[in-house]
Amino acid sequence: MAAGAGSGAQFVDRVVLHVAAGNGGNGCASIHREKFKPLGGPDGANGGRGGDVILQVDANAASLLEYHRRPHRRATNGRPGQGGHRTGADGGDVLLPVPDGTVVKDSSGAVLADLVGEGTRFVIARGGKGGLGNAALATAKRKAPGFALLGEPGDEGEVVLELKSVADVALVGFPSAGKSSLIAAVSAAKPKIADYPFTTLIPNLGVVSAGDTTFTVADVPGLIEGASEGRGLGLEFLRHIERSSTLAHVLDCATLEPGRDPVSDFEVIERELRAYDRVLGDRPLSDRPRIVVLNKVDVPDGRDLAELVRPEFEARGLRVFEVSAATHEGLRELSFAMAAMVEEYRAALPPAEPTRLVIRPEPVAGAPDFEIRPAGENTYLITGEKPVRWLRQTDFTNEEAVGYLADRLARLGVEQALAEAGAAAGATVMIGTHEESIVFDWEPEVLAGEAASGPRGTDRRLDGRR
Repeated sequence: MAAGAGSGAQFVDRVVLHVAAGNGGNGCASIHREKFKPLGGPDGANGGRGGDVILQVDANAASLLEYHRRPHRRATNGRPGQGGHRTGADGGDVLLPVPDGTVVKDSSGAVLADLVGEGTRFVIARGGKGGLGNAALATAKRKAPGFALLGEPGDEGEVVLELKSVADVALVGFPSAGKSSLIAAVSAAKPKIADYPFTTLIPNLGVVSAGDTTFTVADVPGLIEGASEGRGLGLEFLRHIERSSTLAHVLDCATLEPGRDPVSDFEVIERELRAYDRVLGDRPLSDRPRIVVLNKVDVPDGRDLAELVRPEFEARGLRVFEVSAATHEGLRELSFAMAAMVEEYRAALPPAEPTRLVIRPEPVAGAPDFEIRPAGENTYLITGEKPVRWLRQTDFTNEEAVGYLADRLARLGVEQALAEAGAAAGATVMIGTHEESIVFDWEPEVLAGEAASGPRGTDRRLDGRR
């Protein structure tokens, strides 16, 4: 979401980011040659790895505006290996600074990472590995391979970045209730302030010191009735109070709008907070400690109204503070009260965890390297991380490379698994997915192993020579 465009500045707290990591460089197939030593052995080096795309929390990043303007980011590819054992250079990583409190989600909405704390990193697209050169592929039986492996492609896709402000206390209330003036009065923040609704189009953060306690306060843009259903600006900004431990209802005691008074305003905001609880799971907003701030008591009618409604809030068990952001009346007591609530919350927290919170799927222990499924008459589909990765590494224009792939699959157990699955000679074997796969004709009588390879770059099995 972008706001404040008309004022020449924008605040963006949700973007869809398209990322592509770099591809790994290809390995090199080279033979060392020098005078009187025409075949000095393989000296083709490995390709470099592709660059990663990395998010990092940066205190100087205030919003996600940069990624709203430029939503496509790509890292560079690794360089290919060269002869003379010269390894290809790695691709350059792309480091993307994001504000503290950025949540990373996949396209389905699942949370991948919650980035809190200066310097916290998360790799959203990992670069492909470089291909092995023929020097690394040499064995006692294949002394001078005539092929090398291709570099693997880097990850690519899209993620959703959402910013949730990291503040201890959230000031909530109707537009023009005086939240921006209040945060300016109790902290060094300098928000834009004017006397009309929806002045604040971005969440303002201020740092407040009260005694030995320092905490942050967020001025959340005005909520209105129906905000949790998408009316006004409220729905877009409700997530900015999710991390707050304490809520402060800022109520306007000098409003001239018909049908408005501090009690009804309080009840409307409370309904919207409860309605938003359905997306918060086990830490709803309705359970957070809250206080009531009756603002604008410097206005004569405002002071009278504050004294009138104060008993009603106290009867509900709420602490009430009568303040004036304009004259600073009552702000010291309010600041110390908020500090005490923040300290109470902090004292109840479990021992500190590492600042980095990254959610990653764990590999399943004992998971098979591949799976074979029937896909038609005498047709079989092979899936699995290893076979698919090996396909990507194979140069299908080189017979020896294709033969090497066949040998790797045989050692993995694919040949035996096909036989056990009932495959007959001439079976169509697909490796990959139904939508994207490489198709082979299976001949179980063709021998496997390095002894089947022919001169460099060839394989006698591919043209019937055995």
